[in-house]
Amino acid sequence: MAAVDVVDQYVSALPSGGRRLAHAEWGITVPAESMGGHPLDVGLRIADGILRAQAVALPGAGDLDAWMLLWWNRQTRMVRFGCTRDRDVWVHADLPLCRVGSPGSSVEWTVDERGVDRLLGLVAEAATAVRDYANRARAAPESQPPAP
Repeated sequence: MAAVDVVDQYVSALPSGGRRLAHAEWGITVPAESMGGHPLDVGLRIADGILRAQAVALPGAGDLDAWMLLWWNRQTRMVRFGCTRDRDVWVHADLPLCRVGSPGSSVEWTVDERGVDRLLGLVAEAATAVRDYANRARAAPESQPPAP
Protein backbone atom coordinates (compact mmCIF):
# COMPACT_ATOMS: atom_id res chain seq x y z
CA MET A 1 0.00 0.00 0.00
CA ALA A 2 1.27 3.48 -0.81
CA ALA A 3 2.58 5.64 2.03
CA VAL A 4 -0.09 8.29 1.41
CA ASP A 5 -2.82 5.69 1.87
CA VAL A 6 -1.24 4.24 5.02
CA VAL A 7 -0.88 7.66 6.66
CA ASP A 8 -4.37 8.67 5.57
CA GLN A 9 -5.88 5.54 7.16
CA TYR A 10 -3.80 6.05 10.31
CA VAL A 11 -4.86 9.69 10.71
CA SER A 12 -8.51 8.88 10.00
CA ALA A 13 -8.52 6.18 12.69
CA LEU A 14 -7.15 8.41 15.47
CA PRO A 15 -9.57 8.91 18.39
CA SER A 16 -9.14 12.69 18.25
CA GLY A 17 -9.35 12.64 14.45
CA GLY A 18 -7.18 14.42 11.99
CA ARG A 19 -7.42 16.60 8.93
CA ARG A 20 -6.26 15.98 5.39
CA LEU A 21 -4.91 19.34 4.28
CA ALA A 22 -3.75 18.40 0.77
CA HIS A 23 -2.43 15.40 -1.08
CA ALA A 24 0.26 13.89 1.20
CA GLU A 25 -0.35 16.48 3.98
CA TRP A 26 -2.28 16.09 7.24
CA GLY A 27 -2.88 17.89 10.50
CA ILE A 28 -3.37 16.20 13.86
CA THR A 29 -4.25 17.77 17.19
CA VAL A 30 -3.19 15.82 20.26
CA PRO A 31 -5.69 16.76 23.00
CA ALA A 32 -4.58 18.94 25.91
CA GLU A 33 -5.28 16.24 28.49
CA SER A 34 -2.73 14.01 26.76
CA MET A 35 -0.12 16.77 26.60
CA GLY A 36 0.02 18.26 30.06
CA GLY A 37 -2.70 20.84 29.62
CA HIS A 38 -1.81 22.26 26.20
CA PRO A 39 -2.83 20.67 22.88
CA LEU A 40 -0.15 19.80 20.34
CA ASP A 41 -0.81 20.52 16.67
CA VAL A 42 1.27 18.24 14.48
CA GLY A 43 1.71 18.60 10.74
CA LEU A 44 2.56 15.55 8.62
CA ARG A 45 3.87 15.69 5.07
CA ILE A 46 5.24 13.17 2.61
CA ALA A 47 7.77 14.51 0.13
CA ASP A 48 10.92 13.17 -1.52
CA GLY A 49 10.66 9.76 0.12
CA ILE A 50 10.40 11.15 3.66
CA LEU A 51 7.51 11.40 6.10
CA ARG A 52 8.06 14.55 8.15
CA ALA A 53 6.21 15.48 11.32
CA GLN A 54 6.59 18.89 12.93
CA ALA A 55 4.90 20.78 15.73
CA VAL A 56 5.29 23.89 17.83
CA ALA A 57 6.10 22.36 21.20
CA LEU A 58 6.43 25.62 23.11
CA PRO A 59 5.50 29.06 21.76
CA GLY A 60 7.46 32.15 22.79
CA ALA A 61 10.01 30.44 25.04
CA GLY A 62 12.41 33.39 25.20
CA ASP A 63 13.16 32.68 28.84
CA LEU A 64 14.65 29.24 28.11
CA ASP A 65 18.23 28.36 27.22
CA ALA A 66 18.07 27.39 23.54
CA TRP A 67 21.55 25.86 23.81
CA MET A 68 20.05 23.10 25.95
CA LEU A 69 17.93 22.11 22.96
CA LEU A 70 21.03 21.75 20.80
CA TRP A 71 22.53 19.50 23.43
CA TRP A 72 19.33 17.42 23.44
CA ASN A 73 19.52 17.11 19.63
CA ARG A 74 22.69 15.05 20.03
CA GLN A 75 20.87 12.55 22.24
CA THR A 76 17.64 11.99 20.32
CA ARG A 77 16.83 9.64 17.50
CA MET A 78 14.72 10.70 14.52
CA VAL A 79 13.58 13.80 16.43
CA ARG A 80 15.26 17.18 16.80
CA PHE A 81 14.45 20.59 18.18
CA GLY A 82 14.51 23.91 16.41
CA CYS A 83 13.86 27.48 17.47
CA THR A 84 12.44 30.40 15.50
CA ARG A 85 13.38 34.07 15.82
CA ASP A 86 10.23 34.50 17.87
CA ARG A 87 11.63 31.85 20.27
CA ASP A 88 9.02 29.25 19.40
CA VAL A 89 10.44 25.79 20.07
CA TRP A 90 9.62 23.29 17.31
CA VAL A 91 9.93 19.54 17.23
CA HIS A 92 10.83 17.99 13.85
CA ALA A 93 10.98 14.31 12.99
CA ASP A 94 11.72 12.51 9.73
CA LEU A 95 11.06 8.92 8.73
CA PRO A 96 12.57 7.64 5.48
CA LEU A 97 10.01 5.69 3.49
CA CYS A 98 10.63 2.32 1.84
CA ARG A 99 10.87 2.27 -1.91
CA VAL A 100 9.01 -0.54 -3.62
CA GLY A 101 8.83 -1.47 -7.27
CA SER A 102 11.05 -3.23 -9.74
CA PRO A 103 13.42 -1.51 -12.17
CA GLY A 104 11.52 -0.29 -15.19
CA SER A 105 8.19 -0.20 -13.37
CA SER A 106 6.61 2.62 -11.44
CA VAL A 107 8.20 3.30 -8.07
CA GLU A 108 6.08 3.70 -4.98
CA TRP A 109 6.99 4.84 -1.48
CA THR A 110 5.53 2.96 1.45
CA VAL A 111 5.54 2.87 5.25
CA ASP A 112 3.71 0.79 7.82
CA GLU A 113 1.36 2.09 10.51
CA ARG A 114 3.82 1.07 13.21
CA GLY A 115 6.41 3.46 11.75
CA VAL A 116 3.89 6.32 11.63
CA ASP A 117 2.86 5.61 15.21
CA ARG A 118 6.46 5.54 16.40
CA LEU A 119 7.25 8.82 14.62
CA LEU A 120 4.26 10.59 16.18
CA GLY A 121 5.01 9.07 19.58
CA LEU A 122 8.54 10.47 19.48
CA VAL A 123 7.23 13.92 18.51
CA ALA A 124 4.76 13.88 21.43
CA GLU A 125 7.47 12.61 23.80
CA ALA A 126 9.87 15.38 22.72
CA ALA A 127 7.19 18.06 23.07
CA THR A 128 6.34 16.78 26.54
CA ALA A 129 10.02 16.79 27.52
CA VAL A 130 10.57 20.40 26.44
CA ARG A 131 7.34 21.52 28.14
CA ASP A 132 8.36 19.77 31.37
CA TYR A 133 11.81 21.36 31.15
CA ALA A 134 10.23 24.80 30.70
CA ASN A 135 7.95 24.29 33.71
CA ARG A 136 10.87 23.22 35.90
CA ALA A 137 13.11 26.04 34.65
CA ARG A 138 10.45 28.63 35.37
CA ALA A 139 9.83 27.23 38.85
CA ALA A 140 13.51 26.82 39.83
CA PRO A 141 15.46 29.52 41.68
CA GLU A 142 17.52 31.58 39.22
CA SER A 143 20.82 30.43 40.69
CA GLN A 144 20.13 26.79 39.93
CA PRO A 145 18.87 25.75 36.45
CA PRO A 146 17.08 22.38 36.34
CA ALA A 147 18.70 19.30 34.89
CA PRO A 148 17.25 18.11 31.58
